[in-house]
Parts: sequence; structure tokens; C-alpha cells
Amino acid sequence: MDTAPVPAKLLVVDDNKVNRIVLTRSLEKQGHVVETAENGAEGLIKLREQSFDLMLLDIEMPVMDGFQVLEACLKDVELRQIPIIMTSAMDELDAVVKCVELGAEDYLSKPVNPILLRARVNASLEKKRLRDQQRKLFRTFATSAVAEELLAKGFSLGGKYVEASAMFADIRNFTTISESQDPADTIELLNNYYALMFDAINKHAGIVNLIQGDGLMAVFGAPVWREDHREQSVYAALQMQELLQVFNQQQAERNKPQIRIGIGIASGQVIAGYAGTQDRATYTCVGDTVNLAARLETHTKVALKPILIDGNTCQGLSSDIGLEPLGDVLFKGKTQAVAVYAVTRGEPHNG
Repeated sequence: MDTAPVPAKLLVVDDNKVNRIVLTRSLEKQGHVVETAENGAEGLIKLREQSFDLMLLDIEMPVMDGFQVLEACLKDVELRQIPIIMTSAMDELDAVVKCVELGAEDYLSKPVNPILLRARVNASLEKKRLRDQQRKLFRTFATSAVAEELLAKGFSLGGKYVEASAMFADIRNFTTISESQDPADTIELLNNYYALMFDAINKHAGIVNLIQGDGLMAVFGAPVWREDHREQSVYAALQMQELLQVFNQQQAERNKPQIRIGIGIASGQVIAGYAGTQDRATYTCVGDTVNLAARLETHTKVALKPILIDGNTCQGLSSDIGLEPLGDVLFKGKTQAVAVYAVTRGEPHNG
């Protein structure tokens, strides 16, 4: 019994009008929705403006050929998820091989056989469906940035030096709060709290790579590097405090405990990568910068300021972020004192 294909949205890119019509009619008979483009440049525009499940791409075209479109797709984080089937004349076989080596999903020779077309399209769509499921599963247990790096580069233990900002945040007097209520209420409090904190961190291009009880660690600038990682980390901290006010208002309305948090941020060189074993590992960052961020978070209890940063993090911050110098502090494990600043105001935004 023949199984009907799942309808999908496809893009046919070919400069030959007859080829476009033949492919479109055949694909529409299979139940798919089809868009067309006359050259590679037009096809690339449509790919970026609309959502497609698969593209059938000719090689020889004016304005922008198939090679150029393929290379552009592979360099784009979003577009490289779309399977590409190359269409070519028999005398372009060497070119087809090159396209497949570059990352194309499959190929079809012209004139395209309808039965082969159906089989290749269905096979490519099934592979995409499985990859999408894998990506969704990865993102359940890791941030989207870590998931995409795993899918693109694979897994290997080890790390590399990168410039990034590390953040630590901790709930004040959490032991007292947890002792005063049922465990179920404590878990609910943590889940609601973390949902808000994750939202603020993710919106500012950070990743939460460690949760330990009532504390968390986040990294900005890795695994995907951003030049503005310092600024984004501070904006995230400000938004975390802003969301915490809303959270506490809701807690007060329900006669539930309100909470306060301390946040420490340090910027500089860290070693970022996967730590653990081949069977169980996590993406993390280590180094003196990370240790300093943890010390700054602890120092918020002494300074009585909710957000503390080091001098390196101050570099390049927007003028709308207010800073209060607190002097130099010699932290445990450090041989030299560190300039400490309290963040006093800012305009949180989505970045």
C-alpha cells in the first residue's frame, strides 16, 4: 500500500520556466505547497522571508548560481537546516558531486523522473523531520546555542580560551525560606523564579549552564561569541531584578515568601567547552574570571548591593547603565585587589 506523503512547503529554484512548471505540477500532485524562483538570488530572498521544508535547486543559473546559494545557506544558522536537492543535467555530474560534498541533501538528473522525485523528496523530508525532533530534544536539555553547536560540530570533551562574561546569581536566605514552607511550595517557587531568570538571560544572548539549588551560573559570549557580551550580561542582570519585582508582587498577593537575589558578573578570558565523560558531560566555563564572578556574587551580601561587576565588565557599557565605584577588594584566592562596581540603574531591553 502506497503511503501518501506529508504535505510540505517546497521551493523550486530554476531559471528554466518549463522545468519550474514541470516540477511544480508534479510536487503539487503529491500534495505539497510549492513556491518558485527564477534565479538563486530570488530564491535566497524567499528562503529568508518565508519558512520552507525543502528546496530543489538548479546549478547553472544567472545572477546567482546553485553553488553560491548552497554556500550562503550553509553559512546561515537558520537556512542550513533546510534540506537541498540539486537538480542538474547529466553532463553536470561532477558539479553535483561537489554540491553533495558541500552539504546538499541529494540530487536529481534532468529531465526529472516523477517517481524518483517523489522518493527523493519524501526521503529528504523524513530526514528533516528526524533532525527537527533531535534538535527539539537537544534544546530540552541544553540551550539553543549549545544544541546548535552540538548538531553542527558534534560532541567532544575539552575546551578553548574565549573572551566572555560569567554571571552568578543566588537567592538570599533561601534555607530560611525553604524551612518555613512545604517542599512542594519550595519547588514551585524555584520553578517560577527560574522561568523568569532564564527568560531574562536568554533574551540577552546568555546561556544558563549550571543550576545548583537556589543558585545559577550563566555565560555570555560563548559558545556563540558576541562583542557586546559585557553589556548584554549587565542588561540581563537588570532585567532579572526587574522581573523579580513582578514575581514578588505576585508572591505577596498569594501570601507567599518574597525573595531577594545577589548577582555577580566578571568578564575576561575563560576556558569554555564540554566537561565530564563521554557518557555524561555538560557545557561549562572555568577559569579565574568565573571564580571572580562567584566571589562578586558572594560580596553582594557585604556591599548590600544587588548587582556587582568587575572593572573589566565596565569596559564598553552604555551610558544609560549607572555605576557606583566601591573601591578595590582583595578576594580570597586573588593576589591583587579587584576594582568593584555596583550597577545602580539602567534601561533593560531585549538586545
